[in-house]
Amino acid sequence: MDTLTHNAGMPTPRPADFLRPLGVRFLINQAACTLLAVLLWQFRVDISLWESWVFSMLIGNACWLLIDGGLRLAAAWVNRDGSGPAGWPGWGWAVPIVVVGTLAGYLAGHSLARLALGITGSHETVQLRVLMISLVAALVISYVFYARERMHAQHLQAVAAERLATEMQLELLQSQLEPHMLFNTLANLRVLIGLDAAQAQGMLDHLIAFLRTTLASTRVDRHALASEFEALNDYLALMRVRMGQRLQPHFELPAPLRDLPVPPLLLQPLVENAIRHGLEPQVEGGRLEIGARRLGDQLQLRVRDTGVGPSAAAAGGSPGSGFGLELVRTRLATLYGGQASLTVQPAADAEGGTEALILLPLRTQGTRA
Repeated sequence: MDTLTHNAGMPTPRPADFLRPLGVRFLINQAACTLLAVLLWQFRVDISLWESWVFSMLIGNACWLLIDGGLRLAAAWVNRDGSGPAGWPGWGWAVPIVVVGTLAGYLAGHSLARLALGITGSHETVQLRVLMISLVAALVISYVFYARERMHAQHLQAVAAERLATEMQLELLQSQLEPHMLFNTLANLRVLIGLDAAQAQGMLDHLIAFLRTTLASTRVDRHALASEFEALNDYLALMRVRMGQRLQPHFELPAPLRDLPVPPLLLQPLVENAIRHGLEPQVEGGRLEIGARRLGDQLQLRVRDTGVGPSAAAAGGSPGSGFGLELVRTRLATLYGGQASLTVQPAADAEGGTEALILLPLRTQGTRA
């Protein structure tokens, strides 16, 4: 699946991927500065809460800008080969950057605060107690930023790994489905060659048309519902070469649903199951109905046959436990989780037979659950 493989790695960086963490760090820093302002005001009686807040905000933001910018620049140089975490150069670089950034930020923020508050005259520029508090706070906040972003990076890696595992599982399921259908068709063709060479030639022509129709669809994770029905039409034309008038297919696809994306070859195992376990055991064959309709926020896909029914088919091996049905259930669970379902049940009307119903969520069509 080329589309899936292309998306298996980490998401493409966007401006929001940089601005959102920056905004979070900014808000955390403002909260820390406000808390420090209250603490300093409590321990100093010669300064008001407003003055303490102005000093704390200007010193804290100056320190943050210098430290955060220094860490980013150092990380860009240290991790230029892409081997380390983004935005973090390691503690060997981080500690001196935090110390120097705190001292420079303290001096710059202190001067700006005095200017903003209109404080003139001689004033002690460096207060050791306040500087040490600023240094400890800078180290703590830097570690919080580092731990938070590391957890975020690990989360992204886990999501990417889970996505890759899902896509690999879908590729495996797809690789199992294609030969399963093809081998059954070739086995039928082999039998027909000995019975009617001309009819076998026609069957081979239909097989080529079917493979040509489905080749592109089997290499993507979704295709239009109309393409799914077209592939089934080719497949049933192939089956009619062997079954003749015993197979009577009917399609019902409303125009508004034609472009809805569905997994490729989702219905083919159900159609094959209906023919093999429902219509073929019945001498006169019967009708095979394939339809789609919308039920609220769900898409219902229906495969119904007028064959022998589940009870009679179970005597020769339950169709509900076959490879095709289990494959469909596994694909639905992998793609949609609990939002999709497959139900196989006796048909409700008097004609009998078996009905298979698939429910898919309309809101998540084209996305992975």
